Amino acid sequence: MSLRITILGLSITSSWGNGHATTWRALTAALAARGHDILFLECDKPWYAASRDLPEPPFCATRLYADVADLQARFTPAVRDADLVIVGSFVPDGVAVARWVLAAATGLTAFYDIDTPVTLAKLARGDTEYLSPDLIPCFDLYLSFTGGPTLTRLERSFGARMARALYCSVDPAHYYPEPGANPCYDLGYLGTYSADRQPALESLLLEPARRWPEGRFAVAGSLYPDDVEWPAAVERIDHLPPGDHRGFYGAQRFTLNITRADMVAAGWSPSVRLFEAAACGTPIISDWWPGLDSLFEPGREILIARSAEEVLSLVRTLSPARRAAIAGRARTRILKTHTSAHRARELEAHVAALRAGPGVRLAAGD
Repeated sequence: MSLRITILGLSITSSWGNGHATTWRALTAALAARGHDILFLECDKPWYAASRDLPEPPFCATRLYADVADLQARFTPAVRDADLVIVGSFVPDGVAVARWVLAAATGLTAFYDIDTPVTLAKLARGDTEYLSPDLIPCFDLYLSFTGGPTLTRLERSFGARMARALYCSVDPAHYYPEPGANPCYDLGYLGTYSADRQPALESLLLEPARRWPEGRFAVAGSLYPDDVEWPAAVERIDHLPPGDHRGFYGAQRFTLNITRADMVAAGWSPSVRLFEAAACGTPIISDWWPGLDSLFEPGREILIARSAEEVLSLVRTLSPARRAAIAGRARTRILKTHTSAHRARELEAHVAALRAGPGVRLAAGD
C-alpha cells in the first residue's frame, strides 16, 4: 500500500524552539522508507528561517509557503489529489488551514495533535489558536500523541470520528549509544523553556545543583528568560540541534525528563526526549504521571524522582552496573515498541481500517 501523503506541520526544517521537528522527521523518514510519497508544507516564519538545521529533508519533498492565500494558490492540487492529508497542531492560522484542507481534500484527512492536553486545555478556555471544536468531527482520523482516557474523551466529548494514539518515536539510525562515550555531566536536561515545566526543573535539577556544587549539570534548550538563576554547577547550552542530541545524551550519566502540567494531568503523554534518551542508552530520571508505567517499568527501565533529595540520592549512589542495566532494559523496550518504523506501521493500519469501514465525511460547521 503506497500512499501519496501531504502533511501541513509546524516545522520540519527547523528544530529551534520546538519539538515537533524531530517527531515529523522521524515519522516521515519511516513512511518514506516504506514506499510512501510525502510532501511537507511549512509556513515560512522568520524564527525558523534563521535556524534551519535541515532545510531540505532527504526523505520528503518540502515546500514553504507565505500565508494561507499562498498555500491555497499553490498547493490545492497537492491536497486534493493526496490519499491522506495530515494537519498538525500549532500550524499557523491552523483553523483556516484545516477548513481549506477539509473542503479541498478528496482522500482521507487526519489531524495529528502533538500537543493534545495543551490543545484541549486551550479549547476549554475558548482559545482556538490552531483548532476549533467544530473541526474535530470533520477529520476522518484524530491522531494524538496522548493515549489513555484522552482518546475516549476526544470521541465522546468532542465528536472525533476515530481517535487513536500515535506517540512520538525515535529513529534508531540516529539515536544509539555513543561508542566510547565518557560522560562529563552527572545530570542533564534537554528541553525548550516552558513556564509550567520550570518549577519541576527548579526542584529536580537546579536545586540539586545548588546542594551539590561539586556535581556537573547541564541544561540545553532555547527561550529561557534572562531572570532564571543558574547555579554555578549548571552549564547552559542555548540551542542543541537534533544532530547533536545523541552526543549530549552520551555525555550524561543520567538525563532528566520533566513534563508540562497539562500533560501530567492527562497522563499517557510521553515526550520524544524519553524515547531519544532511552535509545541512546542513557538512564532516565523522570517526574511521575499516569500511564508512565505502561511505557516503562519504574525501577527497572526508568527512575522516578519527586524531590531534589531523591534526585541526589540516585545520581550520587546508584552503581555503574545498575545504571547500565536500567539503561539497557529501557533501550530494549524502545527498540521493540517505540521506533519511527513502529509509528509508520501504526499509521498504515489506521488508514487501512478507515478504507475498509463505512463512513460519511462531515463538512466543517455541519
